[in-house]
Amino acid sequence: MKFEFLVNTIQQTHTALQQSAVTAINRHITIRNWLIGFYIVEYEQKGEDRATYGENLLQNLSERFDNKGLSCRNLKLFRQFYQTYPQIRRSLTAQLMLP
Repeated sequence: MKFEFLVNTIQQTHTALQQSAVTAINRHITIRNWLIGFYIVEYEQKGEDRATYGENLLQNLSERFDNKGLSCRNLKLFRQFYQTYPQIRRSLTAQLMLP
């Protein structure tokens, strides 16, 4: 094996797998966001104690999480994402068990 072949092989491997990782991460983030939106909408529509939280549901939720990715603003976006793309459920049910 020549040195240049080694360099090219390593570079191609790195590039291909890095892109694959980015794609997988993006897919998982999309699934996460959709599922969180799904759970929020399901709770809003069927939650037994939903009247207790009312309009403050997302604010109350965000205050319970330490993760900045679960801010009130993001939770609103996740809910909106689910409401905009409810058809994603069909592709997820093959991969995940939804309640």
